[in-house]
Amino acid sequence: MKIVIVGDGKVGSTIARQLSTEGHDIIMIDSNTNVLETSGSTMDIICLEGNGCSAAVQREAGMPDADLLIAATSADEVNMLCCLLGKKLGARHTIARVRNPEYFAQINLLKEELGLSMAVNPESAAAQEISRLLRFPSALKIEPFARGRVELVEIKVPENSVLDGIPLWAIYKEFQVKILICAVQRAEEVIIPSGEFVLHAGDKIHITGEHMEIERFFRVLGIFRNRVRSVMIIGGGRAAYYLAKILIDIHVRVKIIEMDLQRCEYLCEMLPEAIIIHADGTDKEVLQEEGLEKTDALVTLTGMDEENIIVGLYAKAKKVSKVIAKINKISFTEILDHMNIDSFISPKTIAANNIVRYVRAMQNSVGSSNVETLHKLINEQVEAVEFKVREKSAIVGVPLKNLKTKQNLLLATIIRNGKIIIPGGNDTIEIGDNVIVVTLEGHLSDLREILAK
Repeated sequence: MKIVIVGDGKVGSTIARQLSTEGHDIIMIDSNTNVLETSGSTMDIICLEGNGCSAAVQREAGMPDADLLIAATSADEVNMLCCLLGKKLGARHTIARVRNPEYFAQINLLKEELGLSMAVNPESAAAQEISRLLRFPSALKIEPFARGRVELVEIKVPENSVLDGIPLWAIYKEFQVKILICAVQRAEEVIIPSGEFVLHAGDKIHITGEHMEIERFFRVLGIFRNRVRSVMIIGGGRAAYYLAKILIDIHVRVKIIEMDLQRCEYLCEMLPEAIIIHADGTDKEVLQEEGLEKTDALVTLTGMDEENIIVGLYAKAKKVSKVIAKINKISFTEILDHMNIDSFISPKTIAANNIVRYVRAMQNSVGSSNVETLHKLINEQVEAVEFKVREKSAIVGVPLKNLKTKQNLLLATIIRNGKIIIPGGNDTIEIGDNVIVVTLEGHLSDLREILAK
């Protein structure tokens, strides 16, 4: 597909990198020569210097023949204008990055008027992910499927755990819970396990199943923690605003510490139920005065990765039960894995994954199945993809034990008429099913691609 991206910032470059690795033709437009030179030398894309809101520049980028325009500059108004112009010039689909809460509150109207195919809000999406972790703090990560009916949850096998030394086939026999372990990270190795795989302490495992079944499993393991009742947020940016709104709605006590006085005044007006503190949230004396050690969870959302990590580590040293840190530079994942912080959140990566899912759904619009949900796991080495089966194909109605699937691939869950099925060899895939596939291979855009050639 021919895809034009306007804005070579954090989100734009992340999207370009993911889509270019999947074989799409990417044209990047930006007015900054330096960032374009970096992108052009590190990715297989075409770079064009200029104003993305210029019809002449868009025509030079080949907009009339483009399958998709993605506007991801730092200005919402620019993004919406780019998409409006691109649509007029002939782009088949348009996606705009829209972050302003006032704009995002009326996004359905804006999509209709501007002809947008999709709007992405990295900060809002990050807030949603953080809120899930705070509701289920036993998990390191939570990825929802089937509109929340199924979850894929990451935990670390503790020392002296009953899971240490147990083969996967024995888990149901031992605990009577309907869950499936579908990916394991052991040191630097990533494994899509078989039933004979034996777990060890220190393994990071990804579990899929219904929320209640996963909760039962955690209770059996003795690692279940009730959802948090009080949260301290460091940094009062857009992500903090969206997160506070969600938490207040579920009756969680929220305290935001922000250095900028004008921003504090805005937050006081917009979030009257929250406590807003005008102070430096990276100062340990401020943290102690504001009751860090008494809070259930700390979320660091400043614009500096280093500050988020340092404050997060300090909070863990003070025995805060749940600590979540926002990061932008995810290239140092090996270091992050060894830090004593429960969860890391990357808004740009979440936004990029949502756009990649949409692109794959565009690709298979004439296929036998649609990509409904896409999540990348374990430093983006594993993909978990949810497909909707729309019509008859070579995999429909065939017992799974008779399907010759690719290596390093697992059919994790089948959702049929609202019922969750942890598939066995005699189960089949039927028209109308939602099917979750976990794979090391990546880039699946149609369910038929699970078959070995």
